Amino acid sequence: MGIYGLAQALLQIPLGLASDRWGRKRVILAGLALFALGSALAATASTLDMLTLARALQGAGAISAAVTALLADLTRDAVRTKAMALVGVSIALVFALSLVAAPPLAAAIGLGGLFWLTGGLALTGMAVVLWVVPAEPPRSGGAAPGGLGTVLRHRDLLRLDVGVLTLHTVQMAMWMAVPGLLVSAGIDKAHHWQIYLPALLASFLIMGGLLFRLERRGHLGAVLRGAIGLLVLAQGGLAWAASHGAGSALITGAWLLVFFLGFNTLEASQPSLVSRLAPAHVRGAALGVYNTLQSLGLFAGGALGGWLMRHMGAAGVFGLGAALCVLWLALSWGLRPPPAAPSALRPT
Repeated sequence: MGIYGLAQALLQIPLGLASDRWGRKRVILAGLALFALGSALAATASTLDMLTLARALQGAGAISAAVTALLADLTRDAVRTKAMALVGVSIALVFALSLVAAPPLAAAIGLGGLFWLTGGLALTGMAVVLWVVPAEPPRSGGAAPGGLGTVLRHRDLLRLDVGVLTLHTVQMAMWMAVPGLLVSAGIDKAHHWQIYLPALLASFLIMGGLLFRLERRGHLGAVLRGAIGLLVLAQGGLAWAASHGAGSALITGAWLLVFFLGFNTLEASQPSLVSRLAPAHVRGAALGVYNTLQSLGLFAGGALGGWLMRHMGAAGVFGLGAALCVLWLALSWGLRPPPAAPSALRPT
């Protein structure tokens, strides 16, 4: 996971609590400032120790919980999942673009130039927060005492926390195995994005046509369980392909489409549910716990996926992913989503 991810995991909850007490925008601005400072230090680092410190500073800008809480504060329940899906789409598209643009960009401006670029983007983000993002709703005093305890005793929030831990453990582990599957199918690593990008974009189109319509009709719980079921199907299909030598580019791409459809649906619906289930005065704390479990899932998936690849191969990675998702599906059956907002129930 590295020092960046470790700093993120350690600070998500404290900064989420801080956003409940002192306001979302203050925490977001402070986090972006730390990230910009870390980027500048990384761009000028001349030793490994300096680079490690710089990456720790970047990771200390752990604002995911505060950003998600602010988005929840500024949106109605009826449109919150859609808003979070749009954020997720933008992140995924930038990630996909980076797969194509990063190599020539690094060749043109170097590693130091990339760090200067990320620092400049952080400063741009600060300007957007200050002058573009609407003012956050007024707060009625600080965060309530015992806010973290309230979050940790909430059964449905805990189900969602276990869900995001499982989701990112599975997705991080599978990326230890998917590239090898594509190489075995004759696809050079430089061209893997040609499989990933179409599957990712197609999943967004399908999700946009189904998720929001079903949510408006009050079926978000069924959507969530259906998305977990898609993960079970995708992991099982990839395990079968890996164990039978049937991992052609077309088959692997089809299973990736199924995976992305489930993954992106959960990435939009789960944080939306956290923000709706958590009392408003501890929303930052709830999302801090959620994002911490997400970071731990990335760490666990990387470590577990690497170990499984060495000892059991790709089929073992996907097989364990399917088993974890089956357990998650069973756990999710007790989840009670909040009722759809009245405005979401109007016929369209």
